[in-house]
Parts: sequence; C-alpha cells; structure tokens
Amino acid sequence: MAVYFYGCTTMDGYLADSQHRIDWLHQLGSVEDTGYDDFYRQMDVTIMGKRTFEEIQGLPDVEGFYQATENYVFTHDTSLPVKNYQPVAGDVVTFVKQLDKTKNVFVIGGNSLVGPLLDADLFDVLIIQMAPVILGKGIPLFTQKEGQRFYQLDEVRQFGPFAELVFSRNIEKDRKNSD
Repeated sequence: MAVYFYGCTTMDGYLADSQHRIDWLHQLGSVEDTGYDDFYRQMDVTIMGKRTFEEIQGLPDVEGFYQATENYVFTHDTSLPVKNYQPVAGDVVTFVKQLDKTKNVFVIGGNSLVGPLLDADLFDVLIIQMAPVILGKGIPLFTQKEGQRFYQLDEVRQFGPFAELVFSRNIEKDRKNSD
C-alpha cells in the first residue's frame, strides 16, 4: 500500500480561503490541464473530509467522480446523498492502517486528515500543485504537530499556470534523524 496526497495550494500554502472556498482554483484552469487523470488511474481508495465532499457534491455529474475507487468521507453523518461514497467516523490514522495493504490510497483533502497522517508518517508520496495565487489567509495544507519529516523531490512539472512538485518519503534521512 502507498498513501498519496494530491492537491493544489496557493503560493502562500492555502488549500482554501478562510471561508473554505476554492473559487480561486476554478478560475485558473481545470483538472484536464494537469496530470490528474494518469495519477487517478493508479488509485484504489479515496479518503476525504466532509468539506471536500461538499465541494465535490456541488459539481456536475458528481456520481461520475471517483467511480473507479472505493470512496470514504470522514463525517459524523450516517449516510451521504451521493452513491459510491461511504461515510466513516473515527480516527483517520487507524482507518488507513486497517486498509488492504495492496491498495493505493489517495487522500484528497483537507488538513484535518493530512495533519494526523503526517504525524503518523503514513504518506509515501506528496504531489502538490502550486497555483499562482496569494490569498493572504485561509485554510493551510499543513497543520501537523511539530516534527521533521524529510521527503525527496522526484519531479517538477508545469501544467498551464500550475507548478507541480512530486515528493516521496526519504526513509534514509528520517532514519538518521531518529537515531
């Protein structure tokens, strides 16, 4: 199993504005302008928070989104209004650790899931696209506890106005720093 984050931030590191909106992202381009489709074909499971699900829920043809994967939404709701999405409650770290070890897991968003998974050192790959926007304040991508995690830069690509950085876990450097 490999755990991936794939998402877009502003130049100042925000996933969304302070009202949890990503209007700025939709103004810059679409998923077709990126390598997203190739990435998604490799995934077996998606995990997202309720706010991310609510953003997806408002898109046209929502039932067509993520139809090739098992999709879990961390929420207190016991059911969701869209087929193919399963509500999950509890600890995201425990949930990810119990998943089938042969599956690739795509953490879609947000920081309430990313932080605990970083704290538990469960991300294998971070694919971060940077949009040419500065918000000044908003919802940051990284909110984990203090602690160093080293990643190596594997690739830098440009998709239209977006810069995409692909990082993988640097196990050797983490091991040396924990000694």
